[in-house]
Amino acid sequence: MEKVLTFKQIDELAKKLANYVEENTVIALIGDLGTGKTTFTKTFAKEFGVKENLKSPTFNYVLEYLSGRLPLYHFDVYRLCNSEEIYEIGYEDYINNGGVALIEWANIILEDLPKEYIKIEFKYTEKEDERIVDIRYIGNKEKEAKFNVDFGN
Repeated sequence: MEKVLTFKQIDELAKKLANYVEENTVIALIGDLGTGKTTFTKTFAKEFGVKENLKSPTFNYVLEYLSGRLPLYHFDVYRLCNSEEIYEIGYEDYINNGGVALIEWANIILEDLPKEYIKIEFKYTEKEDERIVDIRYIGNKEKEAKFNVDFGN
């Protein structure tokens, strides 16, 4: 579902999603520089119960936060030369470890995402204080239908 949202509405979406996700959820964040991926992640993490100050994992590829209601694994794959590099950091272990994985620049590893995931794409609009946000559940028609009801408005 593609919508134009203000930053305040994007924060509300992040909070709602933080309370919606369950174990082994992968959230793929896609968008150009400055569209709001990290800001979304910070709001999500705070609502999720993460006590630490969330930092961008650009130079580490992944940072772990264990103080929330589930482990949170924050990936930033912008600097990967190829998608196979994601496996060198234990990617499969993270996404199947009972936590939630937020992956910034997920378009770089699309073919390596799990069968089911939540895709959120951010795009610029003419207004500086809003973004086009496209949020979808991928890989399971039943869950996709429920997700559309829960996040359609």
